[in-house]
Amino acid sequence: MIHEQIDTIDALMAHYVAGSLPEPARVLVQSHLEMKPDNRRLVNSLELLAGEALESAPAAAIADRDRRLAAIFSSASPMSAPAAARRENALFPQALRDLVGFEAEDVPWRTRLPGFKEYCLDMDGCEVSLMWIRPGRALPAHTHEGLELILILDGAFNDERGRFGPGDISIADDTIDHRPVAEKDRPCIAFAVSDGPVKLTGSLRQMIGDLIG
Repeated sequence: MIHEQIDTIDALMAHYVAGSLPEPARVLVQSHLEMKPDNRRLVNSLELLAGEALESAPAAAIADRDRRLAAIFSSASPMSAPAAARRENALFPQALRDLVGFEAEDVPWRTRLPGFKEYCLDMDGCEVSLMWIRPGRALPAHTHEGLELILILDGAFNDERGRFGPGDISIADDTIDHRPVAEKDRPCIAFAVSDGPVKLTGSLRQMIGDLIG
């Protein structure tokens, strides 16, 4: 995910506009924009700048032009226009439902730790997962050997950096050592995309306590 260049939301949005994100990360950003359509203003500004740069670039012939244009239009997402409306009462944004193929109530969860469930798949060189965290549950303290993007779908978690609620994106890499804790009023449900494994940190006593929940 070119993680050394993605350490802020602005940088993530720039890669989204440039089309340089792997498909799961692109869907994560698209889902974020469905949940927080006001944030599309930054994307619109970046798209405008990219269009101006393209217009000022020297013209060049495109090999197999018709086939390439047909492929672009056939894969175009409704979110390339104004943000698509979310289905009434749906927890998952449309982009996420299209990626995983089901809604929140149909997730085939697997319990990983007491109070922590996950659904995982590998896609486009990334580890992709949906996460369910019991209210008040602390995840083991950890850092990352790559880049991790987490989109909060429902509920919220807090860590050393602050609060992440519905529609927020957490960006973490090997410079971040954190211990996310779900808020106590409801489960935290999230969509995560990473390009490297986590590395547990913290004291042995804390680690054992976090693992047994």
